[in-house]
Amino acid sequence: MSEKSTLTEAAVGTLFDALVKSGWRVLGPKEGAERIEIAEIKTATELAKDGQSVVSAKGTVFPKVERLVKYRYEGKNVALEDVQPNAAPTVLFGVRPCEARAFHALDVVFNWDYKDTFFNTRLANTTVVAISCTQADESCFCTSVGSRPDDSAGSDILLSRLKGGGYVAEVLTDKGKALIALAKGALQPPPITPDVVPPATVAPAFDAKVLEQKLASKFDSPLWLEQSLRCLGCGACAYVCPTCVCFSIEDEADTRQGDRLRTWDSCGLRMFTLHASGHNPRDKQSQRWRQRVYHKFAYYPDRFKTLGCVGCGKCSRACPVDMNLKQHLAEAAQG
Repeated sequence: MSEKSTLTEAAVGTLFDALVKSGWRVLGPKEGAERIEIAEIKTATELAKDGQSVVSAKGTVFPKVERLVKYRYEGKNVALEDVQPNAAPTVLFGVRPCEARAFHALDVVFNWDYKDTFFNTRLANTTVVAISCTQADESCFCTSVGSRPDDSAGSDILLSRLKGGGYVAEVLTDKGKALIALAKGALQPPPITPDVVPPATVAPAFDAKVLEQKLASKFDSPLWLEQSLRCLGCGACAYVCPTCVCFSIEDEADTRQGDRLRTWDSCGLRMFTLHASGHNPRDKQSQRWRQRVYHKFAYYPDRFKTLGCVGCGKCSRACPVDMNLKQHLAEAAQG
């Protein structure tokens, strides 16, 4: 389904008011003291107009830390207490199309060999309203991975800015239809020839299909050592990425009770593959850098028939030593 209407600036305010009054949690890119964050938004005026958030919106469905089970010791027995995921109805408003598209890369993992109740409950209760990108920077490479600045994949509603103010709202799913109905009285028919602000121009830097083919014979290439020489192994790239799914399961407990937690992790960190014996199958940073590239551009398409990257460029912006992923991938796709 795809239905279009005009959403004026006033109508956006009406929609926000209706959501808040109805008890919805509204999250979106919000200007902080020094950067844009994904945070709770009460009014439309709080929404950051341009630019991407530093950290992705994946925490909405895959939190940094979440409790999976509680337990307590009762003599020699252990009593378990199931934990229910937070199912509060949530709207992600104003995220970029690359962020919206990233939810599919998470979904294929969390519903691969086991249906993850925590992830699925949160995703089912989340409505995604994306805004087409009208600006891009040197880190963006969505067009290299099969997307574009006005891609509608993963969105329930896609907004495109009108030059005179307001948006053309493309309603793509039933969740989007239910949401837009809250501002029904403020909606207008779309213009016959809408004067939309043109989407950003992002020139392709490489061909993802060619890259996948090249990686098949480059596992032992010296390229990975060359590219990783300045990598700190800090994991910043993974923690801002909208598609990274690596996690650890940890217990926090005392002598009476405890919690089993799922926490974000990264295959780029040395401890991720460290065995109890002391052996580490990826003990060099070059191996861990190679794993990151292969995970997203070789293993993902082989197993899930999709890429593990949406070309948002967050990793390159967050890297303290300028490990520009787009440039490294373009280099790997050559020769």
